[in-house]
Amino acid sequence: MDSAITARDTEPPVLVRPSRDEDVEAMLSIYRRHVRRGVEDSAAGSGAPEPDDLKQRRKNLRNHRLPHLVATFRGEVVGYAYVVLFRKRPAYRFAVKHSIYVHHEHLGRGVGGLLMQALIDASAAAGYRQMIGYIDADNVASLGIHERFGFVRVGLLPGVAYRFGRWCDTVMVQRSLGPGASDAPAGMDR
Repeated sequence: MDSAITARDTEPPVLVRPSRDEDVEAMLSIYRRHVRRGVEDSAAGSGAPEPDDLKQRRKNLRNHRLPHLVATFRGEVVGYAYVVLFRKRPAYRFAVKHSIYVHHEHLGRGVGGLLMQALIDASAAAGYRQMIGYIDADNVASLGIHERFGFVRVGLLPGVAYRFGRWCDTVMVQRSLGPGASDAPAGMDR
C-alpha cells in the first residue's frame, strides 16, 4: 500500500507506507513536539512513549489489523498515522479512532491529507465500518481536512483540555467506512 503526492512537479513525491521499527525515533520526535507545543512547559509529563513501547504498540496494532503508517519525503519520516479500537468491548469492534501527526516543517504540504486517505483506505480494507477522531476546537486546519474527507461533527466536549491558562474544547468527528452501518458485517445477523 504505497501512495504518493507531489507538492510541486520538481519535488519528489511524499510516500505513504506501513511503519517500521526504524521509523520509531522519527515518529517520537514528531509526537513530542506536538505534545510539548500543546501545553505550557510547566505541565508535568508528556505521555510520550519510550521507543520500545512504541515498537510493541506497533506490533500489537499489526496483530489486530490496525493500520500504522508513515509518510516519507526524500527518505525522511515527515508524518505518521494510526488507528486504535474506539472501545475495547466486542460490540465496538468495527469502529476505530484515528490519530495523525505531521512534522512541523511539512505542515500545509498535503502530508496530512495523504495520510488521512491512506488510513481511511487501509481501515476500510481491514473491515472497519466507522472512523472517529477527537480534534482541538481551535485547530481550524485539522477540522477543515476532516470535513474534506467526509467527517461530520458528532459531538463537542467543552473544557476538557487545559493549556496556556485556559480551558479548551474538543470536537468529536466521525465518518463511515465502506458500507458503514447500512448492513451487517459479513457472517453476522442484524
